[in-house]
Amino acid sequence: MKVVIQRVTRASVKVDGEVIGEIGQGLVVFVGVAQGDTAEDIEYLVEKIINLRIFSDAEGKFNLSVLDVKGELLLVSQFTLLASTRKGRRPGFTDAAPPDLAEALFNQFVAETHASNLKIATGKFQAYMQVEIHNDGPVTIIIDSRERLESRH
Repeated sequence: MKVVIQRVTRASVKVDGEVIGEIGQGLVVFVGVAQGDTAEDIEYLVEKIINLRIFSDAEGKFNLSVLDVKGELLLVSQFTLLASTRKGRRPGFTDAAPPDLAEALFNQFVAETHASNLKIATGKFQAYMQVEIHNDGPVTIIIDSRERLESRH
């Protein structure tokens, strides 16, 4: 599972011209579900995201998490994060989980984040979405849950 996290002052997501989710200060999290992802990937990423210290303290240092600042989360499923560009010019998506599995794991990801008691908004799975982001910093972090396995060696 791969996520791209963007710190924002505000963000929203529209489907068919209608805003279906919006947040104030917090994080937009694009979530790509890969073949072989499990509940362990979700637990790892949710814990990492809500505790990642990427908000500034009074001295301007990255010492605060989204929990500390009582921020909000906008979660958007995005299979294109699993694109492979190794061959040719058209990205391949064979590493992405099939839609039914990806949707179930994305929904589980959303459910896990609700335990944080932060305000959570989402996009719509498999919909064409327009995401408006007011990036703060900009601060953008990429996390791949498979890296946790590599760090054990």
